[in-house]
Amino acid sequence: MATPSPACPAASFGDSTPWTRAYPPGMRWDAELPVKPVQQMLDEAVERWPDRSAVEFMGQAITYRELGAAVERAAKGLQDLGVKPGVHVGLYLPNTPHYPIAFFAVLKAGGTVVNYSPLDAERVLAHKIEDSRTDILVTLDLVNLYPQMARLLDNSRLKTLVVGSLGDYGAMGDKVQAQLQGAGQIAPVPVDERHVRFTDLLKSEGTHKTHPLGDLAEEIVVLQYTGGTTGLPKGAMLTHANLTSASAQYYESTKGDPPILDEGTERFLVVLPLFHIFALSAAMLLGVRLGAALVLHTRFDVDAVMNELAASRISVFPGVPTMYTAILSHPKAKEMDLRSLKFCGSGGAPLPVEVEQRFFELTGCHLNEGWGMTETSPVGTFTPARGLRKAGSCGMPLPRVRIKLVSLDDPTQDITAFGEAGELCIKGPNVMKGYWNNPKATAESMTADGYFRSGDVAKMDADGYLYIVDRTKDMLLCGGYNVYPRVLEEAVYEHPSVAEVCVIGIPDEYRGQSPKAFVKLKDGAPGLTLDELKSFLKNRLGKHEMIGALEIRAELPKTPVGKLSKKDLVDEEARKRAA
Repeated sequence: MATPSPACPAASFGDSTPWTRAYPPGMRWDAELPVKPVQQMLDEAVERWPDRSAVEFMGQAITYRELGAAVERAAKGLQDLGVKPGVHVGLYLPNTPHYPIAFFAVLKAGGTVVNYSPLDAERVLAHKIEDSRTDILVTLDLVNLYPQMARLLDNSRLKTLVVGSLGDYGAMGDKVQAQLQGAGQIAPVPVDERHVRFTDLLKSEGTHKTHPLGDLAEEIVVLQYTGGTTGLPKGAMLTHANLTSASAQYYESTKGDPPILDEGTERFLVVLPLFHIFALSAAMLLGVRLGAALVLHTRFDVDAVMNELAASRISVFPGVPTMYTAILSHPKAKEMDLRSLKFCGSGGAPLPVEVEQRFFELTGCHLNEGWGMTETSPVGTFTPARGLRKAGSCGMPLPRVRIKLVSLDDPTQDITAFGEAGELCIKGPNVMKGYWNNPKATAESMTADGYFRSGDVAKMDADGYLYIVDRTKDMLLCGGYNVYPRVLEEAVYEHPSVAEVCVIGIPDEYRGQSPKAFVKLKDGAPGLTLDELKSFLKNRLGKHEMIGALEIRAELPKTPVGKLSKKDLVDEEARKRAA
């Protein structure tokens, strides 16, 4: 049932695709991207690698045959609960085997998945339940999960909770609880008609009904809510075509002579949360497509990750820059053998050049930076693991992806000059269908010729490599000059004492806005004053860009996926001013 994805019409930069000239040997921008139902990827893996380890969790392994059988039973159980086309099922889960089983079971039952973050405030969870029309939700009986949903079971449209337990999989519960940092405590769950045990779902007998699919570019697989920086989150409608195209694009980016990744042999370390689109797409779905073993960790613990990388011979590790920074800062980093790594993707935030260079020296594996968004499934650009690499660039468009830049002053005007900054706009088979139940937001996010407006400011060079300058809404106006926090952060990262930095704008009576740097120092580093930092940056930044305030912190706030959270810092500063 595979169909080729459509090519996109030409657009910017003289109606050309300059990036195709820089594609490494063995890769083609116009490669065919087979489109199929997402659940078919699991069926194919079960058929090709039935005895291969599919999921590993705390020392226990589930083969593809066992995973496929569990999904089939869970799909029948979900249909017995009323799941069918048009029914939305929430997943409120950490990285345990419950997630992949529930995800594929919902699709086989005919339903649509709605991902929920365990770190969401209760009011945000309530909004997502009502907005997405979630009636059934799968969670675990942990104190940081179940009680929130139990309250919403009484105060929202939720009708049924399917509740699993850490004890359902793995015999090493204390290690799981240690990873969850105390959140592994069990919450009491009542026995009534509104609660179903996950294990009972897997006892379902009989065969689930198969619902025929229509246009794969229209049939929604996941409602993936965007974090956003203001207002309530919006649900991006990601289709079968979006997600299978994205996994094919990832796979194409690893091809060459010889290919970097091999089917049926790879081992993925899945630390990024599966409820986030990065892990869902670049780890779980790509891993299943390759017949890889998915080694699940419930959270990022640098000691556990280092031990897993070395002991389990992990070959693929998708992560975010803060994770790679933590690995490099680990006291035993140089003593451990991390040379099994073949492919590491970095996304979610700009990758400091220094971090990429040091990681390659340590492991022999490049950090391959890319750019994408929830709305793009989340692929967009890639840095070739082999071939031309450019420091500070997030790479070039993936196969079948087109990028154009539009004027920041007039978004109806395309930018055709290389090196000129503009808002990055993207078109391709991976770009969402639109925002759920929000045609106004969908229309506002698109250009007249069908490109999605990302809100990111970027430049493109003559080879088609992109450089993200910053978010348009993060751009600072300092004394009449545009100042981009990304530029300031890269400069601050060069200071030998700095481990992490995040720059935001704060009110300045004279300049309008002034950049403030929040810094986490490296272990053992001496203190850092504002004057010392300014002296260090004197030859690295223009006068209009100079940091105006500095705050040293033991830790910087992060999002659920581990990105540094500017939103939290902006909110903190706003509360200070209001006090």
